[in-house]
Amino acid sequence: MKSQRNVRSLLLGLIVSASAWACPAAEGARDGSITLPPVLNAMQVELDRSFAALSKGDPAAYFISYTVSDRNYAEVSGSNGALLSSSEDRARWLEVQTRVGGYHLDDTHKIADRQPSWSSPGTTVSLDDDLAVLRREVWRETDRQYRAASQALIKVKTSQQVQVQTAEGAAPDFSAEAPHVSIGQRVDLHVDRKPWEERVRRYTAEFSKSPYTLNSIVTFTALGMNQYQTDTEGAKIAFGEVHYRLELFVQSKAPDGMDIQRYANFDWLDPKEAPDDQTVSGAVQRLIHETEALDQAPLADPYAGPTLLTGRAAAVFFHEVFGHRVEGFRQKDISEGQTFTSKIGEQIMPDFISIKDDPTEKALNGQMLLGYYPFDDEGVAGTNTLLVDRGVLKTFLMSRSPLRDVPHSNGHGRRQLGFTPVARQGNLIVSSSNGMPFSELRQKLIDMVKQEHLPYGLLIDDIEGGFTFTGRGQPQAFQVTPLVVYRVFADGRPDQLVRGVNIVGTPLVSLSKIVGTSDKQEIFNGYCGAESGSVPVSAVAPAVLISEMEFAKKETSTDRPPILPPPAHDPQAKGQQP
Repeated sequence: MKSQRNVRSLLLGLIVSASAWACPAAEGARDGSITLPPVLNAMQVELDRSFAALSKGDPAAYFISYTVSDRNYAEVSGSNGALLSSSEDRARWLEVQTRVGGYHLDDTHKIADRQPSWSSPGTTVSLDDDLAVLRREVWRETDRQYRAASQALIKVKTSQQVQVQTAEGAAPDFSAEAPHVSIGQRVDLHVDRKPWEERVRRYTAEFSKSPYTLNSIVTFTALGMNQYQTDTEGAKIAFGEVHYRLELFVQSKAPDGMDIQRYANFDWLDPKEAPDDQTVSGAVQRLIHETEALDQAPLADPYAGPTLLTGRAAAVFFHEVFGHRVEGFRQKDISEGQTFTSKIGEQIMPDFISIKDDPTEKALNGQMLLGYYPFDDEGVAGTNTLLVDRGVLKTFLMSRSPLRDVPHSNGHGRRQLGFTPVARQGNLIVSSSNGMPFSELRQKLIDMVKQEHLPYGLLIDDIEGGFTFTGRGQPQAFQVTPLVVYRVFADGRPDQLVRGVNIVGTPLVSLSKIVGTSDKQEIFNGYCGAESGSVPVSAVAPAVLISEMEFAKKETSTDRPPILPPPAHDPQAKGQQP
């Protein structure tokens, strides 16, 4: 619980206001009964003018969309008891998409021998709500993108004459979607950084009290984003979002040279929900304890056998092993492994597992979900999408790049600013119909270890992240990096913390070997990097027991730890302390 004093101090340092778009007639235009914000109004006026001309051009533009992202960002970072940086910035970013050709074949069509460009050309635009200035900036970018699209279409049509088209590659390049008109609330972000400057100093000073700490960094960020979208299908969207994050990072180095890293984060949307000092200090002490224990822990040997993943670790596992492989654009590209492309309607995991991706959920069991969004980056409303129903694959995560059998978007076209939207995860939520208490699941692990005459099984309590190979020219495998691993002994000895292994495997085999789950879900909030940049995501899952999982030795450094201890922990330097 937060103390009244701490809550009040946080509220003084962190103020957010959300207000309806207040646009006098001189600033905003009306679209029917809706008053458009000035930025959106300027975009709409120029969109109408540009499309009237370019839709009659040669080649003809059949679709144009404008997106302006108004970003207000504050960051405070500290290390080892001192302030590293404190800054605030605001900028607007304009992205123009001009498609020429038609929905079935346009300038974005994948050419087999050409690597796709995932970056999205864009430009910064003025911060002033000046109609004439904004229209001029949009006009210049539209002209540039139309010229580039026209040249790309020539190459696409040439390739059609000399290259074989796969079945999925022959699917339309773009889907026509019902337009959304939604004018939401604007967010105004005002952050007093001084209280947070003091807090990051204090938190990192706590880390430095441990002689095992090589380095520590604590970073507070506040992001206010107002997004405006309009297109020639009739979409008119304006909405604002705010997000706060506190990240704790500590680094050590074991005697054998292996780097030890521990990390924790807090995410919240409302200033009143910011973690208080007691909560953060508890996380700091936990990270210190884990760092010291890992520093002295023995190295694990390669292993293949029963493995239990706690809920948070299982959430990352499903994100990497399953989530990336059901992103729609991967089913369309002949260079991709297409693990699940032909498996809709087939059993791909046990029948007690169901998985959905629901970006409309803001929170679960009182904890925020970072993957929430009202509309994706193509102007389509985020949609609750059932991916696996009782073990059977039902569909894919879709942007506006359709497949033969999945012709429309389900609101998962996402991107980081400066990238092209593709199908990405939002809130990936795994549920189980036969969950059991964690203590029973743990006992089931021990029973399996005994049956296989193994000395121990492994329990994964935390995972840093990982990567998965989805390209056809690579092994269809994944690697996930566990941070906290325990040996669970068959003879009843206390669990032993170990380090130095990665989880490796292939998705079809690993998913088929799930034999049990717990009855409680846990949440992982983080940022996922892929072709369309880094996007906020959540993964939710119960603890999962897998009958066989393989572990390989982790790559490690051979550098020795520092020759001298930190000055504050050097007995011979005590008299030299300032």
